[in-house]
Amino acid sequence: MDITELILDDHHEQRRLFAILEQIDRAETSVLSAIWDRLATFLELHAKAEEEIFYPALLQVGIAARRAGRVEDETLDAIHDHNEIRDAIAEVARHQVGTDEWYAAVAAANFANSDHMAEEEREGLTDFRRLAALPRRHQLAVAFAAYEARNYAGVQPVDKDPAGYVRAVEESLGSTVSGSLSVGSLKRT
Repeated sequence: MDITELILDDHHEQRRLFAILEQIDRAETSVLSAIWDRLATFLELHAKAEEEIFYPALLQVGIAARRAGRVEDETLDAIHDHNEIRDAIAEVARHQVGTDEWYAAVAAANFANSDHMAEEEREGLTDFRRLAALPRRHQLAVAFAAYEARNYAGVQPVDKDPAGYVRAVEESLGSTVSGSLSVGSLKRT
């Protein structure tokens, strides 16, 4: 088991649920609502699990490998993306299910999420596979799976300040990672 594979599995499920929504007749509002509610809960939970488990580990291995600037930039971007996805989910809730406005808001959420997944798959997950040994990826996969299982009913959506998030993670890693923290992109803020 590997955390990068679990994240990719979640991405596949998110894509699948968006595709299901596209194939349901707009008159079936109770079905659309049920699928959307499941997807919205899943998107929130996935983002929170990444923020709790994956991104701190990515920053830790990046700093240890003297690639702090790159992983900081990736993490800043990911947290920003998560905020955009949360905001898009909230926008969907403002519209009546099955209306043109609702479909437009769902499409905007799909776009924000698809953009985030593509970047994460190209950058963060690739870097993590290169920098973290399989036993560490396995250990994180166990924690990630347990987090999602414990919180299957959902988590409270809360936007985060990307720079504040990275600073807090780096400060918490201060005693476990040697070298200078707050380098790279955060040095300039």
